[in-house]
Amino acid sequence: MNTTPSVQTPDQILLRLDWHVIRRLDGLFQGDYRSLLYGYGVDFADLREYQAEDDIRYIDWNVTARMDTPYVRQYVEDREITAWFLLDLSPSMAFGGLERQKGSVLVDFVATLARLLTRNGNRVGAIFYDNRIELTIPPRGGRVQVLRLANELLKRQPSPQGAMTDLRPLLESALNIIKKRSLVFVISDFISMPGWERPLHLLNRRHDVLPIRLWDPREVELPDVGLVLVEDAETGEQLYIDTRDKNFRRRFYQAAQDRQGELTRTFKRVGVDMLSLSTEEDLVQAIVRFAELRKRTLRKSR
Repeated sequence: MNTTPSVQTPDQILLRLDWHVIRRLDGLFQGDYRSLLYGYGVDFADLREYQAEDDIRYIDWNVTARMDTPYVRQYVEDREITAWFLLDLSPSMAFGGLERQKGSVLVDFVATLARLLTRNGNRVGAIFYDNRIELTIPPRGGRVQVLRLANELLKRQPSPQGAMTDLRPLLESALNIIKKRSLVFVISDFISMPGWERPLHLLNRRHDVLPIRLWDPREVELPDVGLVLVEDAETGEQLYIDTRDKNFRRRFYQAAQDRQGELTRTFKRVGVDMLSLSTEEDLVQAIVRFAELRKRTLRKSR
């Protein structure tokens, strides 16, 4: 998979992200990333009667109704986070423009989140997947671990085309591999055969699962550029299409919207927050948007 528009070393990638992404995030979050990671590592401990200074969001309304007195939930926070990246590295992840493909966004996103997590003493690991488990990197902390993740991603060779991606084995493997409760990022374009909803649901029952859907605008709306030869990134099948045909472009767009709608409904049924990240979107703004989404979801759940 060609993951960068030019040859870069892991050190160069990390230096670029430190300057152009992480420094900006530090300014926006002021070093506090709990709004992004909140919900992980917080375990229910006990109930007690409500006191005047308590946050009303922690009131347990069921217990309050039974006891006829306000009760609040108390939590114990686990300060150490173990995070896993489940990485879809199938051929369709190489799609995108000359300057920025889904694969290059994946590298930047993983390196950024790994850097943010490990510099605060947390550990990160990864599972590389391309219709089979290619590599499992056990969780470790430190800058060396971030560099290893980036290096393993950069040195990957494109896999041969031939079969549609099936994400189910990746999620089922994660159920067996990840023992301790963890923060799990599932990074994929979710162009997959059906059947992955149930293992994702099971994974979310054990861990805090955050799906990251990578996409490219050309997968949604075709430009009017005449007769072009297109190739299925997964199977290698080729087909000539006439992009001058307005009806074809309209059907193409509608099919993409339908697929997006189905994905949104699937994630809602599973009960997870999805970040939809375009190859043309600023990574900083995407992460800020995701943090806002998680804060809104938390408020609704309390």
